[in-house]
Amino acid sequence: MQGYKARQGISLQPLVAGSIVFAMVAVTVLLLLQGKQAAERLLISAGTDAAQQLSRTIDEQVRRLLQPAEVTLRLLSIDPMAEAQDMATRMDRLPVGFEVLDSNPVISAFYMGYTNGEFLLVRSIDDPSLRRRFSAPPTAVYMVQTIHRDAAGDLIGEWWFYDASRRLLERRSQPDYHYDPRTRPWYLDAAQGQDIIITRPYVFFTTREVGITLARTSARGRAVVGLDAALADLGPEMQRMRLTPGTEATIVSPGARILAYPDMERLLHLDTDMPRLPLLEEVGIPSLAHLFTMSPPVGTAVNFNIDGQTWYGIRMPLAAFPGSGTDILISIPGDELLADARRIITRQALLAILLVLLFLPAGWYLGRRIARPMKQLADRVGRLTEFDFTPTSPLRTRLREACHLDETLQSMSHTINNFLRISQTLSREKSLVNMLDSVLEQLVTSFRVDGGAIYLLDDASNHFQLVARYGHFQIDRSPLSSHFQLDAEDWQEQDAAIASIVSRTLSPSDALYTQVLRLRDGELQGFLVLTSPVDEYGVRRQDLSFRSFVEELSGTAAVAIETRQMFEAQKKLLDAVIQLLADAIDAKSPYTSGHCERVPVLATCMVERLNSLDTGPYADFQLSEEEMEAFRMAAWLHDCGKITSPEHVVDKATKLETLYNRIHEIRTRFEVLLRDARIDYWRGLAEGGDAGALMQRLTQREQQLQSDYALIAQANLGAESMDEAHLGELRRIAQQRWWRHFDKRIGLSGEELRRLADSPPDSLPVEETLLQDRHDHIVRWGERRPPVSRDDPRNLWGFDMSLPKHALNLGELHNLSIPRGTLTDEERFHVNDHIVQTIIMLNRLPLPRHLRPVPEIAGNHHEKLDGTGYPRRLNAKQLSIPARVLAIADVFEALTAADRPYKPAKTLSESLQIMADMARGNHLDPQLFEVFIRERLYLLYAERYLRPEQIDNIDEDDYLEIVRGARTPVQPGNTRDTAQ
Repeated sequence: MQGYKARQGISLQPLVAGSIVFAMVAVTVLLLLQGKQAAERLLISAGTDAAQQLSRTIDEQVRRLLQPAEVTLRLLSIDPMAEAQDMATRMDRLPVGFEVLDSNPVISAFYMGYTNGEFLLVRSIDDPSLRRRFSAPPTAVYMVQTIHRDAAGDLIGEWWFYDASRRLLERRSQPDYHYDPRTRPWYLDAAQGQDIIITRPYVFFTTREVGITLARTSARGRAVVGLDAALADLGPEMQRMRLTPGTEATIVSPGARILAYPDMERLLHLDTDMPRLPLLEEVGIPSLAHLFTMSPPVGTAVNFNIDGQTWYGIRMPLAAFPGSGTDILISIPGDELLADARRIITRQALLAILLVLLFLPAGWYLGRRIARPMKQLADRVGRLTEFDFTPTSPLRTRLREACHLDETLQSMSHTINNFLRISQTLSREKSLVNMLDSVLEQLVTSFRVDGGAIYLLDDASNHFQLVARYGHFQIDRSPLSSHFQLDAEDWQEQDAAIASIVSRTLSPSDALYTQVLRLRDGELQGFLVLTSPVDEYGVRRQDLSFRSFVEELSGTAAVAIETRQMFEAQKKLLDAVIQLLADAIDAKSPYTSGHCERVPVLATCMVERLNSLDTGPYADFQLSEEEMEAFRMAAWLHDCGKITSPEHVVDKATKLETLYNRIHEIRTRFEVLLRDARIDYWRGLAEGGDAGALMQRLTQREQQLQSDYALIAQANLGAESMDEAHLGELRRIAQQRWWRHFDKRIGLSGEELRRLADSPPDSLPVEETLLQDRHDHIVRWGERRPPVSRDDPRNLWGFDMSLPKHALNLGELHNLSIPRGTLTDEERFHVNDHIVQTIIMLNRLPLPRHLRPVPEIAGNHHEKLDGTGYPRRLNAKQLSIPARVLAIADVFEALTAADRPYKPAKTLSESLQIMADMARGNHLDPQLFEVFIRERLYLLYAERYLRPEQIDNIDEDDYLEIVRGARTPVQPGNTRDTAQ
């Protein structure tokens, strides 16, 4: 709307859709973040649990290693070998020792140190490296190392080698083998108590393995039994139980020495005489070193950063070595610990993104679908603001509020649309009846009432007549009297009383609402009757808003009705004036009597028939009601220019006729000549002339004069063509002379005197020729020269006619010499000038838009398809079908008219023969002429207007063949009537 600028905002539909999509994305992101954090916490917790489980597993593994060793140690402590005082007894118990080694692979060796300093060690040397170290036989499996005293009491060292079958392979004396077990820590510690002692892990000198020593005194205390349990299996166990590829785990002593590590052999310092355990800071494992330095609380996972990398670590005590301060240290790279979480999060993120991408269109569609009703409602409201009240289909939604709002908008739009249609009908509909029917229907529909009716006052009967009715309700159709017994003087009170009377009269059983209609001057015009609207409970109501609106609308309707009645009255008046003009033209001259009345009848009949054709060249031809009105007006006014045509020209039945037939003047002159001949006869007799000769000459002269006058009289009729012989006779007769004795300048009008001004005065008496073409016979155009020449600047209408040199030529010889008919070229122009005047007159009328084609239709009925017609020489492309129809109607009426005094009426066959020739020569439209024949329009007209003797038998095909050139046409006779 002009001057209104809508506020810029966000559209609801993308807002809802975007909100849903945003919510989906936000929820997805939050879930991913929460999932990531939960997964990290879960993995850290799981890592902690796994580390604790690893610690427990290592501890349990140590216990599993120690428990069999302890059992074995207890058995060995009570074995006779431990109490034996001689080597033989001890050697006899070797199978028990071999069995101990075979049954417990963890035990690498067991040994017994006796109180007397003797020593016995049984070792498994199935490892080739050990055999090489001891230079043992290749098949040796067991090795026994003994230190015993000989008879002299000296200590003797020997090595014994046995194969898998426990056969002695070699006994080797080792003089340099000196070893006093009583000085070893394991012996000293075990000797102090009865329980098993366990040493801290250390590197076995012989096997270079990390292990522990278990020792215990024998049952009787004569020896201390010890065994070495290797911890080599802890490394692979720790390797197997690594949580991630980069997980670092170790068992460390309080002095930061590594007791167990997955790759322990790489860390051991074996290149010295005394192998030792490496320090944690020496092996290049920063994470474990940092964790040891941090000394976090036992069992609590901590995270720390080394060189930009996050590590998670945990410290657990090794319960298998209680009180030893030995700990298990585990460090896990954060990237590896959380790798699964990140993979899970990545997969979840990808899955979430995929789901979001999959559901994004659905969410967008769902959001738009949810908001679509509101957008549609907004669009409908927008259309209302743009004055578009076109009914729309119901909103398809399950939203109750949207449905309710849509129903309200639909109802409002429907009501406004009906009111607009009512306004349009009141302002546009030309027909009063159609306007009332349409307005009443829209009122009934808008108010949702059962029906309604409109009564208008009929001036002729002075009763209210039912002029419009719509709906289903009982109402009395009989006219209502306009005489009401009213006591009130105020119009409003009178209207209320009239409404009450009318409602009770029309339908006593129904609740009717009656609104009185009055003209602008207050005169009673009629009334509008409506059934009362029904509310939602089925009760008829007449609320104030309903009454107020009907009252306001009735005022507009009353004005519109009055306007239409005025329009119709003016239209009737215009039609009457047009018919009056046509009747005046017809009454002006008997030569065109009835022509202006009959041509519209035939032309309208022909156009209506063309409108009804659905095949042929005119199947698409269709004139609207307004176009039909214009055509009818053009048909009635097609010869309105004849009102300006001189009657003496239009009515000229003979050649010498002007305002009267001048043949009488010529006859008088012949009388004078005859009288002169007789005077000459008597004068001759008086002078003594020969009576016989004089009588003969008189008789001859009299006969000659009779013959000459008869020829002139016949020529004056114009019924025959004038050939050169006839014209020669006329010129001969014209040269006869007579004497005029009276002045021709007296008793004349001013116009006649002006024409004689250029002629010299006559000296009476004067001798003159019998037939004269005098100078004063010429009537010049002067200021009344018509603008019909193509090059005339005053020609505003496109006329293209040959203008005669003079307005009239009244010369007697000139008129009698007309080759055919009775009209001179000047007079024929005046006859044809009626169409010029028709065009000029009609173009000067302030015609409404739909009547503007009237001058073209009315003014072109004398044009020809070949471009030789008048007044504008239009060709076929420039001639409309209505103009061509009017030309056919004009010619047919002129040919068949029986009320022309100058010619007998032609029969149907004669008229159609002439018209067929004209159609063949493209003077008339051949196709329209065929329709005129085939549809037998000529017969419909003939039965109404022609005399019975004019309606003869015809063969329609003959005329159609003439039009198509199949037959030679008969030349028409006098066609003066067709020219007019």
